[in-house]
Amino acid sequence: MMNGNKPEEPAMGGDANTLEGAGAAVPEVPIEVFRHAVEQAAVAMSITDAHAHILYANQAFRRVTGYALEEVTGHKESILSYKVTPKIVYETMWAQLLRQRPWNGLLVNRRRDGSRYLAELTITPVLDAAGLTTHYLGMHRDVTEVHRLERQVQNQKTLIESVVDAAQVAIVVLDESERIVLDNHEYKKLIGELGDEPLAAILAALRQAMGGAFDESRRSRRGFAGRELAIETRARRSRWFTCSGSWIDEHDASADAFYEPQRHQYLLLTLQDITALKEQQEAIRVNGLRALLAEQERIQGLREVMFGTIYQLRGPFNMLAAAVRLLERNGEPQPDGALVASLTEALAAGEATLETLHASVPAEADEASQAVDLNELIRDVLRIAAARMLAEGLVVEWQPDPVLPPVPGRLRQLSTLFKQLLENQTKPIYET
Repeated sequence: MMNGNKPEEPAMGGDANTLEGAGAAVPEVPIEVFRHAVEQAAVAMSITDAHAHILYANQAFRRVTGYALEEVTGHKESILSYKVTPKIVYETMWAQLLRQRPWNGLLVNRRRDGSRYLAELTITPVLDAAGLTTHYLGMHRDVTEVHRLERQVQNQKTLIESVVDAAQVAIVVLDESERIVLDNHEYKKLIGELGDEPLAAILAALRQAMGGAFDESRRSRRGFAGRELAIETRARRSRWFTCSGSWIDEHDASADAFYEPQRHQYLLLTLQDITALKEQQEAIRVNGLRALLAEQERIQGLREVMFGTIYQLRGPFNMLAAAVRLLERNGEPQPDGALVASLTEALAAGEATLETLHASVPAEADEASQAVDLNELIRDVLRIAAARMLAEGLVVEWQPDPVLPPVPGRLRQLSTLFKQLLENQTKPIYET
């Protein structure tokens, strides 16, 4: 029946209170309708007597099993059984049916051509008016392909989990609320080594290293790679990692999202421990700084020695020059002026020597300004001065911010400055 331009919608699935004639008597469905419905049903159906002899099988049954109706009529359902189904399955099935309860389960069946398939079977006892089982109604469907796909997904999941757990990098997956939904063995090791769940420290260090780029990465769903992070352990030792991240979208599998797809976003983080590499680089850098400071001290010592020598020599030459001026003012006893000439010559030679010494003093190197990480610089200087300070009973308590912006400065001069500050300390304990 049509209503305007819109066909009337069927009442199936609607509210029972909206059905017209809800209080009217339900008409009886003709038995022929039942027969046609069963025969044309898409689900394989069979009816047996109380001893499991097949009395009827519909078209879907014949299509799934490959048997014609006359080939199965009078035979037991076991004609479809295959030996790989455990005996306990059949025992459980009959125990349930003899209690007049429906049974549902999976059986490995065999078609007429000998091929096997996995059948999801539901058997329902049919009772007469006296409550006795007279027949059994069986419905089953071929779920071989569904089972294969489920196993394939499970195998892939197991394989992925095995690969993730075997990876030599820490892997963790976070949901939209930054809760852990998956991690591997390497990540779990970090929990033991750092003492607490390291996720908060990792995300804090990552946001500090990336700044606004982290939120921009989330919005644009563009990953990031090679971000270096430092996390402090319980022993106040820094662990260094390179962190990479990828944003993953997952479609919501709930029924609500079937017609209105929804996505959930996850963050996959991988952390490669580069502490050993960092320590090696730090050792090379500290050794280089130690050699630089040692060379600077040697040059500075040489400058001080040479300036001291020049200063010491300057005194006698000043006295000699004063003597020459005195002789010239009072008049020399010798008429040819030989003494004054000799003294003047000696004074000139001395002055030339002093000039040569002065010219030989090593010049202070001209150092260009560069971006300096003060945390790194002070840490390196502390490493260099540690042995001497410990020998003198000095203790350093230094609590820097994890990350400082680089400042322009002259690295060698700043290194010398901090080293001299450390060496000039006289207090047994001091704070920086």
